[in-house]
Amino acid sequence: MSAGFVHLHVHSEYSVLDGASKVDELIARSKQYGMTACALTDHGSLFGAVDFYEAARKAGIKPIIGAELYVAKNGRFDRSARSSGAASNHFLLLCENETGYHNLCRLSSLGYLEGFHYRPRVDDELLYQYREGLIATSACLAGAIPQALLHDDIETANKVAQKYIDIYGKDNFLIELMEHGMPEQQKVNPLLVELADRHGLMVIATNDCHYTDKTDAEAHDALLCIQTNAMVDNEERFRFSSSNFYFCSGDEMREKFERWPEAVANTEKVAERLDVKL
Repeated sequence: MSAGFVHLHVHSEYSVLDGASKVDELIARSKQYGMTACALTDHGSLFGAVDFYEAARKAGIKPIIGAELYVAKNGRFDRSARSSGAASNHFLLLCENETGYHNLCRLSSLGYLEGFHYRPRVDDELLYQYREGLIATSACLAGAIPQALLHDDIETANKVAQKYIDIYGKDNFLIELMEHGMPEQQKVNPLLVELADRHGLMVIATNDCHYTDKTDAEAHDALLCIQTNAMVDNEERFRFSSSNFYFCSGDEMREKFERWPEAVANTEKVAERLDVKL
């Protein structure tokens, strides 16, 4: 039985020191929730793609291969930024077919070989060059469009949306809505829906999963401390501002997105389009 929802934004342990879910856990939970498919979209790389693909196929779950890339704000060769946040924005890509998979592999590799500065980074030039077979999304709050909207810069948000529509086409650029109980998301979500309406784009509901169960939030927080070389009791350190970055059920997602039920339903429509055979 279908859960009427598919996770399209999921990090595993292959998002090193940032994701806490093991591939087998994600597949088992998808099956438990009656989900027909599941995506893996680790940060900057496809290190877990083959393991995930094989485990999902074995379990009768459709594997969706993707990655959340870092897009350099001033081109991939620029090294002037003093922090990872200033150096790049997040950008999610999902493989529609084998061409898309090969292009995403190329993007990930070039991110390390040419664009590395704090993180493996690509840029708009590479995104255009290797655009075929890929579906793109606006990503999380660290994406360029949500960032512009957070700063009340509607004009820039529209320009960025148009730029990615020009690269991927209207049907292949999606607007992500997230709801983790954060005031920033409550501000940005209605603006994202307005922007999607203005440009004729599909909205999808995602949960930016970084761990499997809500109870894993504390362990994940310790992982972030290792990543940022900080002590758990340091009040000033980087941390996630809620414990809702877990692998939700379809019912939980429908409850979160009561205002925009189509965003939940659209995830299955997108999943049907994504079909990579390795």
